[in-house]
Amino acid sequence: MADSPPRPSSLINTVYGAFLRRLGGWISVADLITLMGELDVDGPAVRSAISRLKKKGVLEPERRGATGYRLSPSAQPVFDEGDRRIFRGLEPAKLSDGWAMAVFSVPESERSHRYHLRTRLTWLGFGNIAPGVWLAPGRLLGDARDMLVRLGLSEYVHLFAADYAAFSELPETVSSWWDFPAIQEQYATFTQAYGPVAAALAQQRGIDGGEAFRHYVPMLTQWRRLPYLDPGLPGELLPADWNAVGARRIFQQLHEVLAAPSLLHVRQVTGLTEASEAPAPSGIGSATGRRTAAGPSPVRS
Repeated sequence: MADSPPRPSSLINTVYGAFLRRLGGWISVADLITLMGELDVDGPAVRSAISRLKKKGVLEPERRGATGYRLSPSAQPVFDEGDRRIFRGLEPAKLSDGWAMAVFSVPESERSHRYHLRTRLTWLGFGNIAPGVWLAPGRLLGDARDMLVRLGLSEYVHLFAADYAAFSELPETVSSWWDFPAIQEQYATFTQAYGPVAAALAQQRGIDGGEAFRHYVPMLTQWRRLPYLDPGLPGELLPADWNAVGARRIFQQLHEVLAAPSLLHVRQVTGLTEASEAPAPSGIGSATGRRTAAGPSPVRS
C-alpha cells in the first residue's frame, strides 16, 4: 500500500469513476459507507468527504428510496478526460506529433486566474519553458482546450500546435522544463507499494471480489495522479533510467487481475445493475470480464 493512505474523498472519487458510472452513477450513503469500511474508512469520515465533494460540485444528493448521491453532470467531462489520460496515455508520445503550446497573459487585477492557469496546466502535464509560456506533447492539445473552456479561462490563453526548430538539444533542454526527479520518485513509490502485490497475485489462481476491491481502489487512487504529473514525453527525450515503464507494467497487470472482480463485488454489495447506456469505466467492461479502454477520473480532492 502507499506510504500515506489516500484521503477518503480521493477513494470515493475512484469508486464513482471506476464503478458507479457503470452502475448508473448513484449509490446510497449506507452502501457507500459499507464499501468504504472495507477500505478502513469509517462512517463519519465518509460523510465528511461526501460533504466536501458536494461543495465542489462533484456529487449531488438524490433520494431513491434511500438517501444517496449521484455524480453531477458537470463532473462527467472531468471523469471522461480521466479515462483518456489514465488508460489511453500509457505509451510515450511521438516526437513527430509535435507540441501543444499555451501562451497566457493575465492582468494583475485578476492574478488569481494566473495561479489557476499555472496549476491546471501543470496538472495536465505542461512544462513551463518561460514566463507565461507552457509546453506539452501535441496529443494534449484537445484536453487543454477542453479544460480551459470548462473552467472559463480560455480568454486568457492562446493555444498553438507547434514544432521545435532550434537551437538546443531537446533531451537536455526538456529536463529544465519538467521536474523529472519528482516524477520518477512518484513512480518509484508506486512500484515499491504495488510491485509486491502484483508478484503475490501472479501466484494466485483466482481472487475474491472483496479482496480485489481492497487492493484495486487504493492502487487506482494512487496511480491516477501519475498520468497527469507525467506528460508522456517521447522516449528519446527521457533519461536512460526512466522508471515509468516498470510502474506502468505493474499497473496494467493489477488492472487486468483486479478490475472485473472488483466491479462484481460492488454490484453484490449495492444491488446495482449495469446501465445499458453508461460508459464502461476503468477498462472493466462487464463483470464477466469483457474489457474496454476507459477508466476513472482523477477529479482532484
